[in-house]
Amino acid sequence: MLISRLYRWPWPRCRAAGALLLLPLVATAQGKKDTEKAPKAPQAPGADTAARKVPNPRLFRSELPFDITLTLNMKQIRRDKQPNAPWRWARLSYTDAAGKQVAVPVRAKTRGVWRLKHCDFPPLRLKFGDKTADGTEFANLEEPKMVGFCRNTTQYEQYNLHEAQLYRIYRHVTDLSHKIRVLRIAYADSATGQVETTRYGFIIEDPAQLAARSGGKILDRKGATAEDLDPAHTAMVYTYLYLIANTDVSFNGLHNGEIVSLPDGRYAPVAYDFDFSGIINAHYAGTDPSLPIRSVRTRLFRGWCAHDVAYPAVYETFRAKRPAIEALYADTIGKLMTPGTVKSALGYIAEFYQDIRTPESARKALLGDCVK
Repeated sequence: MLISRLYRWPWPRCRAAGALLLLPLVATAQGKKDTEKAPKAPQAPGADTAARKVPNPRLFRSELPFDITLTLNMKQIRRDKQPNAPWRWARLSYTDAAGKQVAVPVRAKTRGVWRLKHCDFPPLRLKFGDKTADGTEFANLEEPKMVGFCRNTTQYEQYNLHEAQLYRIYRHVTDLSHKIRVLRIAYADSATGQVETTRYGFIIEDPAQLAARSGGKILDRKGATAEDLDPAHTAMVYTYLYLIANTDVSFNGLHNGEIVSLPDGRYAPVAYDFDFSGIINAHYAGTDPSLPIRSVRTRLFRGWCAHDVAYPAVYETFRAKRPAIEALYADTIGKLMTPGTVKSALGYIAEFYQDIRTPESARKALLGDCVK
């Protein structure tokens, strides 16, 4: 069992979350919070739920943008602002390589806290049936999150594309990170049959499938501290978070972070949800008043001092991956971003590499602010 301790996390969008659960971290195959679970079909006695978590769905085997139509009752889903919103009927459709129209029934529900208040259209979690998606691009997706348009503007669409890039950067430095697929989503209203808008977004890999790729499981209890988590994986995550300038995460509080129990007994943190990152610099993004920074553009290292010996090897990984990371802003998805956004991102990344250019500069810029 992991040691459970009370640890305040000073990050935006979680200040009203209440007290942490003072419980040991427990492994669960589903990796879902109770408030987001939907009823599952009965299984035969002895059936292994974890075995159903196929770790490599077809949708994530390509990184090329994928055109789909999402049909649902737009007015109804916009009204679902409550924390325990119901699952609603929806349909995903696309044209396959042979020119055939493919339609997959799916259930959708609103999710999140901050975005439900801020966005004109809410973020969604999708739930695919056991058989209805078989043989399609959506096979075996389980219950992924969809990041769609928040507000129907080009600026917000650029935020989505840049956040997708950050997930792709994360994938370059560690396999223990979420796969994503960029989508060009046409939003059709089931009540009228009309397409309201078409915007870029993306689907994020189900956490249980991420864990299954490493043979592990997602943990569903709060309270992890430095001594609980594997130093190498933790150093990797906090270096990545420093690169993109994201302080909107807590592995102790499971806020925009989750923990994977690996087969060898180690516990590894995984971050997600990067729209408050300084590299994106969304106009709505801010920092918590308790932090010694006032702009998301100001990098602040939040890793633990106890893991300092793990960082030199992590810096080497980032240095080796720099060409591949920068190339993302010139590929098919990078070309969907505005030239100004690309220039700003590459300049911001270059500043990170200046910070880790030598052991001395890295210790000063990063570990000088480590959490004791």
